[in-house]
Amino acid sequence: MQCYLIREQLTASTLEEAAGMAQPYVLAISPEEWEAVRVRLGMETDLDMTRTRVTKAEVNLDALTGSLCIPRRDDLGGEPVVYGFALNARGMIFIDPNGEALQVIERIQGSKKWQNPTLERFVYDYLEQLIGGDLTLLEDIEERLSEMEDELLEGDLDGKMEEVLDIRSQVLALRRHYEQLIDFGQELEENENGFFHKSQLRFFEMFTKRVVRLQDLVTALRDHIVQVRELYQTQQQEKQNHLMGILTVVSTIFLPLTLIAGWFGMNFPNMPLLNVWWGYPLVIVLSFAIVVFLFRWFKKREWF
Repeated sequence: MQCYLIREQLTASTLEEAAGMAQPYVLAISPEEWEAVRVRLGMETDLDMTRTRVTKAEVNLDALTGSLCIPRRDDLGGEPVVYGFALNARGMIFIDPNGEALQVIERIQGSKKWQNPTLERFVYDYLEQLIGGDLTLLEDIEERLSEMEDELLEGDLDGKMEEVLDIRSQVLALRRHYEQLIDFGQELEENENGFFHKSQLRFFEMFTKRVVRLQDLVTALRDHIVQVRELYQTQQQEKQNHLMGILTVVSTIFLPLTLIAGWFGMNFPNMPLLNVWWGYPLVIVLSFAIVVFLFRWFKKREWF
């Protein structure tokens, strides 16, 4: 269990101080500790984390409860980070089985100082930490898609479709995440229980607007992915057409030789050239000449 008071800077404290003082607090506890702490801190609402896979906030009589489901930025397609929370006008509790929330709190403690420390400002800074590097992440994805376009135009198709599908799954994971964060921010703005000061609701509005901008970037990335997929399919089709063209040209070049072979393979007794010594060399030279002529003719017209 880790407890902090929200002062000019997050200050380590104890549960007894948090429960007895008027200053807002932040608490990171395990699911087992939640049962022992929630009634003491005035949050009697139960919190079921067994089936939580989304970011959401639910309004209850004595607390705002819910969960945060955060995709891992180094593995967007893998298992997300999931933990619960509960807050009221006094403070915020993270039900954190793996210490993920505590890491974010410690980053805030080491980097943030507030002129007017409030619970609302802490919640805003906490949520900002969750999306802090996303703009750079989305820009990296955009840059990679642009590089893939150049590689596809140069004819490098190896492994590109698999990479496009991987990027698509990452973008979809972020899109779902941002949609849930927007709903989450709007729920905080609603302030149905009156836990937040009206003058402080602007922080949640700022956060929601920022997530909306990130979602707009994700939408643009989805369109870019579609363009890259279409370019891949076009290049693949052109490659197949080129191979079919080569096969057609080769078949056409050797078609006269097939005719000659079939013609002289009939073996009629009075067939010309059949009984003279220079007949066989003549057919060889004629066949070779036909191949060279057709090859140069097709090459001149750039048919392959």
